[in-house]
Amino acid sequence: MTPMPERLRALLFLNGIGLFLFSMLVGWHWMFALLGQIVLWPFVPPIDVQIPGEERAWRMVHMEAITQGLLLMAWGLGGGFIRLGARAHRLFFWCSLTAAWLFTVPPMFNALLGTRGLAMGGGPFKGGLANDIIFVIGWPPMIAAHVLMGLAVLGVWRTVRDLPRA
Repeated sequence: MTPMPERLRALLFLNGIGLFLFSMLVGWHWMFALLGQIVLWPFVPPIDVQIPGEERAWRMVHMEAITQGLLLMAWGLGGGFIRLGARAHRLFFWCSLTAAWLFTVPPMFNALLGTRGLAMGGGPFKGGLANDIIFVIGWPPMIAAHVLMGLAVLGVWRTVRDLPRA
């Protein structure tokens, strides 16, 4: 068992930065949705726009991108404590990316389309084809999140077990 390879750690951190950039893009959408216009004074005069979605949905996407970006950065920085085999490290890496990006990008479509994607058929929220597609897209990251957490616990436990007691 070895610590996570440095390349995988760096790629996790890079994807975390990518999610931060995505959160900035979503933050602009959120601000323009709240204002009902694009306001970039003194560079651009106000332009009236109607961006769909409610404030809570835009906040959710923005915070999800920040949270998932921070988690990928943490995995990258803490990967030296995760001792697994080569295949398990690759599985951990791909599960991390799957969970982070697919828990973040589909909620943007929820915000744009007024859906939640939490239940097939919408549950207590607005249903429809978009909701159901987003719901189905939610299964791979949900499974990935559970797998990667199990691998993280196993990998870190191996490190802690082999460290001298203080």
